[in-house]
Amino acid sequence: MKRKLELDNAVAAELSGTQDEVLRTLEENLDCSIYLRGNVLTLEGDDDAVDAAAQVVREVSDLVARGHEIAPGTIQAIQGALQQHESPSRVLEDVVWRHRSTKVAPKTVNQKRYVDSIRRNTITFGVGPAGTGKTWLAVAMAAAALSRREVNRIILTRPAVEAGERLGFLPGDLMAKVDPYLRPLFDALHDMIDPERVSAHLERGVIEVAPLAFMRGRTLNDSFIILDEAQNTTPEQMKMFLTRLGFNSKMVVTGDVTQIDLPSDQRSGLISVAEVLDAVDGIQFIRFGGEDVVRHKLVQRIVAAYAEHQQRLAPELRPAAADRKRA
Repeated sequence: MKRKLELDNAVAAELSGTQDEVLRTLEENLDCSIYLRGNVLTLEGDDDAVDAAAQVVREVSDLVARGHEIAPGTIQAIQGALQQHESPSRVLEDVVWRHRSTKVAPKTVNQKRYVDSIRRNTITFGVGPAGTGKTWLAVAMAAAALSRREVNRIILTRPAVEAGERLGFLPGDLMAKVDPYLRPLFDALHDMIDPERVSAHLERGVIEVAPLAFMRGRTLNDSFIILDEAQNTTPEQMKMFLTRLGFNSKMVVTGDVTQIDLPSDQRSGLISVAEVLDAVDGIQFIRFGGEDVVRHKLVQRIVAAYAEHQQRLAPELRPAAADRKRA
């Protein structure tokens, strides 16, 4: 089957992009051949494949008409949303934070569910592999809540657990010692807020970045609290952290249970907490998969290869169907 679509000039320009990058991505993700000459797009292949491709192109046209910039990742996001019977524009146009040239919005259906859960629930758990935007989106939501004065401060914390190495005693004051562990959170902050303003907020205590051990004994009111790398908490630390919750506060807990750096005889608090709190009102678990990886496409392949290898070694570790449904 061959179908020709006449496109608006702006849409044709977006599809051609730099060195036809977007067109190549379209062809890689759709089971048909695609040719663009001028503003006429030709789709050639099986009937179903051409119909699916035409629907993706229509969604691209709608997004361009709304002023959305099209990138290779946009095509994958549109296709993923359509496969899950979601509106691509509803997912991609939910901008949670803008800063200069940075626009933060979900890129997959699960990311959209994640930001909706953060808005709706007091505590949200984002569990999944590297590159799925768990921390990035949580920091963006925190920056937005602070700018709207919904909270008075942002608190970012991680367990100070080394990833298979021993760094020994680090020089400097307290901040210098914990900086290597908390650097990813600082990086995300600097992407969302001007560095000068981050420094000012840190000095005034509006933004606090601290190891998890410093949370004990505190009650955190009017705060947006993010616990990152939560797979490296013990069950006792996880309980301690969650019970710090005060009035008018939100908590977001992120982690990847495939990258646990605890001793082999120590169970992760992120695994045990799902068994304890999965049915509690006001708490939601969002489980990301390899299809949600939004970094370099090779990261998605790496995540998939490791997951496949783990399943071959231990089939009993495959996620239950009920878990996948709840995500």
